[in-house]
Formats: sequence, C-alpha cells, structure tokens
Amino acid sequence: MRTTQDLHTAQKALAEMGPKLAQLTGDVLFGDIWERPELSPRDRSLITCTALIAAGKTEQMDFHFPKAIENGVTEQELVEVITHLAFYVGWPNAMSALTKAYVLLRAEGASGGGQR
Repeated sequence: MRTTQDLHTAQKALAEMGPKLAQLTGDVLFGDIWERPELSPRDRSLITCTALIAAGKTEQMDFHFPKAIENGVTEQELVEVITHLAFYVGWPNAMSALTKAYVLLRAEGASGGGQR
C-alpha cells in the first residue's frame, strides 16, 4: 500500500514538471477541499472512489483506495461500492476497480485500518 511518504515523493517529482498543478493539488485540493468540515474524510473518500470507478481512472485508485481504508472505509464497503456501481457505470469499470482493489489491499497484504 502506498504511504504518505510515497505521495510526497510523487508530488515532488510531478512538481518539477507541473509546479502549478502540484501547488493547486496540495493547497486547494488537499489543503482546503479535503479539510472542509461539511463532509468527513471517510465520506470524501467514498465519493472520490466512486468518481474514480465511474470514470475508469484506475491509476488514481493506487492512492485513493488505500487512503479510503485509512479514512475508515472498510474493505467490505469498498467492494460493495464497486459491486453496486457495476450496474450504473459498467461491468468493465467495476472489474477494473475490483482488480485494482485486490492488488492494493490483498495482494500487497495491506488492509490498512479497515475491516475485511
């Protein structure tokens, strides 16, 4: 599972190529939007994972699926979201997300703080 340190390393590397996007990601997305009290980090993670699954953005799942577990979403809940979405966003998106979840949460032996 990726750690916060991995995120910082990736951000530093991307900041060299796209410094403004990196700044906005840190300052606005994670520094403001994710910190707003109207939604809990857990709820924001569920929403973000749902959006990524719907859009088929598997590369971003590498960060957000483990982060969801860190934020209190259980593995069972994440799998249920994927299953539910199969009927709304398409079977291929759901299968890709389930494959990514397996690799991130089971194959690497990391279930974070979440329950299976």
